[in-house]
Amino acid sequence: MEGSTLSRFSISYSNFSPCERSQSQPAKSPLSNGLLSYRLIDSGKRCNVSLKTFSLAKRTKDYDFDSSRHRAHDKTQKLNLEVSPHRAVSAVRLMRIELGGAFADLLNEKGKGSGKNEMAYIERTLGFRTRDLDDRDLRLVTEIVGGTIRWKRYLDHLITSLCHGERAFRSMEPLLVQILRIGCYEIDKLGIPPYAAVDECVRIAKVALRPGAGNMVNGILRKLALLKDKNFLPLPKVEGDDRSQARALAILYSHPVWMVRRWTKSLGQAEAVRLMMWNNSEPSFSLRANKKKGYTRADLATQLNMLKVPHETSLHLDDFVRLKTGMQVVIQAGLLKEGLCSVQDESAGLIVSVVDPQPGDTIIDCCAAPGGKTLFMASCLGGQGMVFAIDINKGRLRILEETAKLHEVDDVVTTFHSDFRIFAKEKPLKSDKVLLDAPCSGLGVLSKRADLRWNRKLEDMEQLKNLQDDLLNAASTLVKPGGLLVYSTCSIDPDENEERVTAFLLGHPEFCIDPVDGYVPPEFVTDNGFYFSNPVKHSLDGSFAARLLRSL
Repeated sequence: MEGSTLSRFSISYSNFSPCERSQSQPAKSPLSNGLLSYRLIDSGKRCNVSLKTFSLAKRTKDYDFDSSRHRAHDKTQKLNLEVSPHRAVSAVRLMRIELGGAFADLLNEKGKGSGKNEMAYIERTLGFRTRDLDDRDLRLVTEIVGGTIRWKRYLDHLITSLCHGERAFRSMEPLLVQILRIGCYEIDKLGIPPYAAVDECVRIAKVALRPGAGNMVNGILRKLALLKDKNFLPLPKVEGDDRSQARALAILYSHPVWMVRRWTKSLGQAEAVRLMMWNNSEPSFSLRANKKKGYTRADLATQLNMLKVPHETSLHLDDFVRLKTGMQVVIQAGLLKEGLCSVQDESAGLIVSVVDPQPGDTIIDCCAAPGGKTLFMASCLGGQGMVFAIDINKGRLRILEETAKLHEVDDVVTTFHSDFRIFAKEKPLKSDKVLLDAPCSGLGVLSKRADLRWNRKLEDMEQLKNLQDDLLNAASTLVKPGGLLVYSTCSIDPDENEERVTAFLLGHPEFCIDPVDGYVPPEFVTDNGFYFSNPVKHSLDGSFAARLLRSL
């Protein structure tokens, strides 16, 4: 789209009609006529584009939901009590995620306020509103959106098989695709009674699009329910050569083919399948009690019991508890907003254990934002020492600063907004301990980051390796003689982990590996003395860390 007048545009839905016949029809939802009205940012002109042309925005990810404004003739939005609110919100949110305008996780510190935000998108996108989301609806939205994204490749295969081929599937409007994905996910993966899922999805398709769309949804979902009941779903068999098997596994377990091939080669097929099953499971979350505020894990457990949130204490870290459900309750109770605890996976906490922050330490956190490890390290200093938090993202760094104040550790946290590679050249700062939690593929956190698998490409791996090498070289210049450099990732890929350390040591003989024995439990120590958490083995996010000592 380079050089085109369509290179940047905002889209707003309206009831513009393409012909006299549609002009004579009653006004429907903004999407029902199959047209969108968009304004060219530069020229201010307005014109129409069909929903098929919507794929332009989908490819370029220039669709801007936040700046779009509903321009329907009737300014009063209609309340539709027949459409399921959580399905309407899920469908629109899935559209926004696919176009790069939202994240998969609905949970945030606004709690119930997030539901109001979602309803605003419903009004602007569909032209009507449903009843407000209650707590149960919010949980369902989070479950449906996360699950639908994880299983997208699998669901698309089912839909394509049931709608007469790839061409028919590719020609569907984006909203219709999301409605079908939701219906298939509810029937096949959530075990929702087919009659309920079909009826609700048909209703939203008819109201938000047109009667014909509802008929198509009805036909496809009923056929799916029938085939599932007969245990005869149109799924591929894992057979043939390696490529054929990888393509089949990629559909069955809903991952990119390149990931399947990479894991099958390095782990073996059985272990690769177990890893993909973990990635598709509902994630658990961990909370770290903020001891700097005098709030202990026992206090947190007492509060969770009062809130009736099921939990279990961490087997590996003193300040952590693990939750499978109930995070929305924790958010709405204000525990995060008051700084009494923070959401942090135990795998990240164990990386802090590898750093071993002690009172009086000077620590540089090279790529600090959003700051979970920074805050944990700061809380371990007991008011003595300093954590220098550096990050290239100014907005995320600002959030880190605000959270440090909330957690009452801002007296031992100093932030720098900078590209770390430039910072290392320009600042004469030397430190006892340097943590490089490097930008990585995130292949260890695919359970929590439902959309990441679809955004990560094979070619990213080579670029990330080069970046990691550059950052390691820069970080090494800030370590005092006799000091410690900790290199960590949230990846399970050896190319980003052990191989980066090996390459670094070849060029930096002044550093050597210091085994992590004694800093983390033995089950996390590799044969080479590194820290590694395996999602399948440890039921934690995948992560890696190496302690590298600089000679005196």
